Amino acid sequence: MACLCGRAQTVLTPGDNALDKKLIKSGTYEMACYAESNGKQFEVSTFTIKINATDKNLGVYTLLHMTGSKDVSIDTSISDASTFRPVYRSSNSRNRQMVVNYGKEVTGYYYDKQTKKRHTIKDQGNAFFDSYTYPYLLGLLPLTTGYRGDLAVYDFKPGNATNTKNARIEEVKSNLYKSDLTGDHKVWQVKVCEEATKDSYVYYIDKDSRRIWKIDILTQGQRLQLIDKETDYNPFTTKFDKAYTLKMVTAGNSVILGQAFARDNQNEGLLKGMAVLNINKKQYARTGTTVILIPYTPFFKEWMKLNDASRKKGRSIPLPKEAAECIKTTTVYDEDGHFEFTNLMAGEFLLYTEFGYTHTSSRTEVVGYTDTYINGIFQGSTARTTSYNVASNASASIKKTVTIKNNGDKEEVKLKKTR
Repeated sequence: MACLCGRAQTVLTPGDNALDKKLIKSGTYEMACYAESNGKQFEVSTFTIKINATDKNLGVYTLLHMTGSKDVSIDTSISDASTFRPVYRSSNSRNRQMVVNYGKEVTGYYYDKQTKKRHTIKDQGNAFFDSYTYPYLLGLLPLTTGYRGDLAVYDFKPGNATNTKNARIEEVKSNLYKSDLTGDHKVWQVKVCEEATKDSYVYYIDKDSRRIWKIDILTQGQRLQLIDKETDYNPFTTKFDKAYTLKMVTAGNSVILGQAFARDNQNEGLLKGMAVLNINKKQYARTGTTVILIPYTPFFKEWMKLNDASRKKGRSIPLPKEAAECIKTTTVYDEDGHFEFTNLMAGEFLLYTEFGYTHTSSRTEVVGYTDTYINGIFQGSTARTTSYNVASNASASIKKTVTIKNNGDKEEVKLKKTR
């Protein structure tokens, strides 16, 4: 992914007819930023990007939140909606504050909060795009395999010899982006080299929606990757009622008293798969085992159904945050697998738990044969056998639906797994 920035190309500036304004869409997106170290990726930050397209202006608002820190950086970039000529830019973070006003000339200031030094911004010209806007203009271009072009970009930094630079589109080709949530997307893979820094960016832009799904970055020898978190993804048709659902698990007088255990089956032959009472002992869920209670509303039923279908394709459907906040958990509190849920209203609930236990099976092996003769005439053979037990680790994954008919009822349930 080396950045060459070699050949001269057509330079695109605001007002260029190559930019198709109909392709710009308003929306809010989150992108996770991953860094690479020793061949492993780890999340370092999250970008929240809001694009607001009106008849008058195009606004790009970016909030950067560093992982493990309360610090945030906020950037605002406003451009004219007809030409995408920049109008205003501001940036505020722990380290800097910057305001840029664009017109016939560029004016503003850059204040370094670390050194307490203030830099005056004053440049001529306006035939360029703002650096925080141009990535979202790439999808407006007539992209096709082999497409090339330069975008003139303004990006002020103290110490720059010039603040106007070219973002060079070096390569465009077809590719496929695979999302864990929404499957395969046909994309344009657009490689861009920033002339001033020699930083390299590879954008994966949806051929239909022009959404940016992923960005690979090589900057100063460090590899970064931005991936769309698809927080706007909503496959549900059922409306979620958080107020009512939360009441189901907090505002009632009913309780569920439960016990979780596995009844191991040691049988083979005709009894295989059957647990015989008083022969197969219960193995209780250990103290501390988590038990989950889901208010089994139509929304959660749809979520379960969608997940069952998605898992066949190797994907899962994430639960919206507000829905996850309505799920209740408890733990097994003794050696006999007992657990309790309180403050429940009348309604339908789904209980789920998973725990490990020891599976013991009894096997019979033929070790030889005894031949029988009468008056020297062979009558047949009888197998000599030996039986032994084999122990192995197993896990119990148990789901059960429980209905509380009246507020104040006490329901006793057993979560059991028979192997």
